[in-house]
Amino acid sequence: MVAIIGGETRRFRPLIDLYREAGQRAGHSPDRLKVGVHSLGYVAATTQEAADEFFPGYARAVTDIGKERGWPAVTRTGFDAQRGPQGALLIGDADEVVEKIIRHSEALGGVSRFTFQMNAASLPHAKLMQAIEVLGTQVAPVLRMELANAG
Repeated sequence: MVAIIGGETRRFRPLIDLYREAGQRAGHSPDRLKVGVHSLGYVAATTQEAADEFFPGYARAVTDIGKERGWPAVTRTGFDAQRGPQGALLIGDADEVVEKIIRHSEALGGVSRFTFQMNAASLPHAKLMQAIEVLGTQVAPVLRMELANAG
């Protein structure tokens, strides 16, 4: 598992390539060298809704952590950039999250698993449950179908 909480996902490819190379040198077949990604993410009915709901708690949490680590305060502009096509945040409606997961998987040479960290934004329980339902009923089935068709 690679935790990608910021930056451009593609920039983590050298770490994954190194893992795969080391695994093969140790005698493991490529199909057994699975890669997973852990990202900050949230899915809602619309991309705007997802962004607007996630941002306040995310900004508060990451800004607080940043005070300890020397990072600047989170801005909405920076947050929106991280939601963009190359940014690490998996935030949007179901279709956008599916597209971004596929794009990230391709950039990293194939990923077998994605996990979402949603509670960093301190969202209400009901919102988290709705997001989990959408992930299970709309995102995961489309991803499975897309990946089966690609393989």
